[in-house]
Amino acid sequence: MNVKIADDWREILAPEFEKPYFERLVSFVRDEYAARRIYPRGSNIFRAFDKCPFSRLKVVIIGQDPYHGPGQANGLCFSVGDGVPFPPSLQNIFKEVQDDTGAAIPLSGNLDRWAEQGVLLLNAVLTVREHEAASHAGQGWETFTDAVVRAIAERKEGIVYMLWGSYAQRKGAIADPARNLILKAVHPSPLSAYRGFFGCRHFSSANAYLQQRGEEPVVW
Repeated sequence: MNVKIADDWREILAPEFEKPYFERLVSFVRDEYAARRIYPRGSNIFRAFDKCPFSRLKVVIIGQDPYHGPGQANGLCFSVGDGVPFPPSLQNIFKEVQDDTGAAIPLSGNLDRWAEQGVLLLNAVLTVREHEAASHAGQGWETFTDAVVRAIAERKEGIVYMLWGSYAQRKGAIADPARNLILKAVHPSPLSAYRGFFGCRHFSSANAYLQQRGEEPVVW
């Protein structure tokens, strides 16, 4: 796989890259990029793993699939590039961060700054057709990202899992609550944020847990 990905992730995930399902997935994705407008751009498909090496990982946030509007998806779940208007879910995330921690709403929705502090911003599906939500679901990405979550659960403890919505909660169910901090809430979308995402205080809870373990808190 000629992709940009941190070396430790590449080593951990190498067995997945050799499996038949992944070979079929690569063929599908290549054909899609050749025939349609697909997001994110190819060099950013594995960006979550490049910006957050496994060795630095301390928080996992799980999304579903990339934004499908022009110029939005950048390879990190919920994140957009500099200068791109905040999608509604990201607006709500920043509102909760502000209410929870007092941090100002940032000027940019680019969450590289989180990833570089050890936050894995993982979508379950890593590619999508323009204007067609979930259009690459069921092609193999879910199997791959299940393997990612399983690798984390088996190799690390003391991880904070932020599981927003039933989809993320099912995907993160393998994580052991006795060895990690599992934070659950509804999804931050406008359809559900007022039913329990606002006021969940996940960001301060994560930092309190990390500090108890002697780790640096995340600057949200």
